[in-house]
Amino acid sequence: MANNLILERLEGVKHRFVEVGELLTQPDILSDMERYIKLNKEYKDLQPIIESYERYKLALTNITSTRELLSTEKDDEMREMAKAELDDLTARIPGMEEEIKLLLIPVDPEDEKNAVMEIRAGTGGDEASIFAGDLFRMYSKFFEARGWKVEVNNVSEGTAGGFKEIVFAVTGKGVYGVMKYESGVHRVQRVPQTETQGRIHTSAASVVVLPEASEFDVVIKNEDIRKDTYCSSGPGGQSVNTTYSAIRLTHIPTGVVVTCQDEKSQIKNYDKALKELRTRLYNLEYQKYLDEISHKRKTMVSTGDRSAKIRTYNYPQGRMTDHRINYTVYNLPYILDGNIQEVLDKLQMAENAERLKESNI
Repeated sequence: MANNLILERLEGVKHRFVEVGELLTQPDILSDMERYIKLNKEYKDLQPIIESYERYKLALTNITSTRELLSTEKDDEMREMAKAELDDLTARIPGMEEEIKLLLIPVDPEDEKNAVMEIRAGTGGDEASIFAGDLFRMYSKFFEARGWKVEVNNVSEGTAGGFKEIVFAVTGKGVYGVMKYESGVHRVQRVPQTETQGRIHTSAASVVVLPEASEFDVVIKNEDIRKDTYCSSGPGGQSVNTTYSAIRLTHIPTGVVVTCQDEKSQIKNYDKALKELRTRLYNLEYQKYLDEISHKRKTMVSTGDRSAKIRTYNYPQGRMTDHRINYTVYNLPYILDGNIQEVLDKLQMAENAERLKESNI
């Protein structure tokens, strides 16, 4: 990329950075909390670009001044030092430009959000439920390593172990931006515990990852919600089947229903259910965006497409294959123990390459 094209883009970003900084000091912005939060986030998001811009511009200035020195300097020792500095600066420019290209890619505003995840057993009966439990264990270990907090909203346990369905919220820095690649169908190939003849079966579980909506994203009117209470089921001690702590919320205009029974307190279950309802309503609109980009980027699967097989876990071969980027590793126990960062990094690199093509940088 030509230097002047990069500088032109960066000058535009610098102008917006200064503009946002000035807006943040204005009284009408300070009194509008929703707008202030959005502008403050934009300001922070632009800071890394501005810092790279300043380093890049300084390097270009130093290259120009060093070349001028070489054209006039007569001392051999000084010329040798200047030439070495020029070679060093020139060698650093391509790397700086690649860094800037990635920073200039429009950021998905959802990436910094927390996430609500759903794992649901698919084809394969009891074995699919067991596999859904294996996926939840894998993710739980990954979340623990990242220092992220997990709160289970609703669980439907499988008859032979695992889960028919489990819905949970994940809180931490940039959760959705990391976990969004997990949406889709995960397929497992192995000999089930109930198989007596040693035949390999194929089962599946679907994973959905949604960006958690804030109160500013979706406003829900109380009159649009029908609240039902009932006795919770499953693990939970003495409160199970004795108190009406479980909550079911129905959003009347859309028909969206969420349930939460994980907490013993009805108030806590209500708060968690309301948060999930807000997220699901928000994602009815966000779904349109996902449908659009899922056709453009092989790394992303629309959350509405439960038939898209993204990954296979083959136990006899000890293999995990991500079909979107044709990435295979032969260390399945390591992956299932929560070590999925390398896979996610590969997917993010592939998406960045696709987004660079889209942005024409």
